[in-house]
Amino acid sequence: MAAEPDDLEAALGPLYAGRWSGEECAAKSRLWKVLCDHFLARYVPEGGTVVDLGAGYCGFINSVRAARRVALDLNPDTAAAAEPGVEVHLAPIERVDDVLGPESADLAFASNVFEHMRGPDALLRALGAVRRVLRPGGRLLVLQPNVRWVGAAFWDFIDHTLPLTERGMAEALAVAGFRVEECRSKFLPYTVDRRLPLWETLARLYLALPPAQWAFGKQMFLVARRDG
Repeated sequence: MAAEPDDLEAALGPLYAGRWSGEECAAKSRLWKVLCDHFLARYVPEGGTVVDLGAGYCGFINSVRAARRVALDLNPDTAAAAEPGVEVHLAPIERVDDVLGPESADLAFASNVFEHMRGPDALLRALGAVRRVLRPGGRLLVLQPNVRWVGAAFWDFIDHTLPLTERGMAEALAVAGFRVEECRSKFLPYTVDRRLPLWETLARLYLALPPAQWAFGKQMFLVARRDG
């Protein structure tokens, strides 16, 4: 009989495995490819080092082109999801500078991860570690639920512990020593509706139409730079 997990970290594998079927995960991977090719690629230095913070099933890091691609997560299933050529490290974000070393990355990406922090102190520690690992001029991209638009649905997931709006996220970035270059209050929908087909063509159209993002977006998107 398998041992029961005694804390949230120990439960990450079965928790996330139960949220999406294999078919849904495959469809989401295709959507990540569209998102990277048609939007996020503009921020990715192909000759540099990119680290995916809280990489999960590696939808982002598998889809981008860079000289060095790094996935960081506490979920042991991340290693199985990573494509060949992607380095995987099982560690918390607060230790990313220990894993990679200071000023070793050109871009960090955090999708749906900071809402899992245990409070503002933990968020600032994580952002401090990310800033140390970035080279001067390096960027951090943040994509996550905006509680201003998500509302009570934010609490539908047991591992959501830190509600943030785009203003709170921008404030945290500034306190941690980042300069916010871009801030979108609404960008992507909160979740993918499982009743609808996950069409890549529809995703491309959505990315090309800002009015659609304002109508349906409930996740924020921020770009922050580490200066000097």
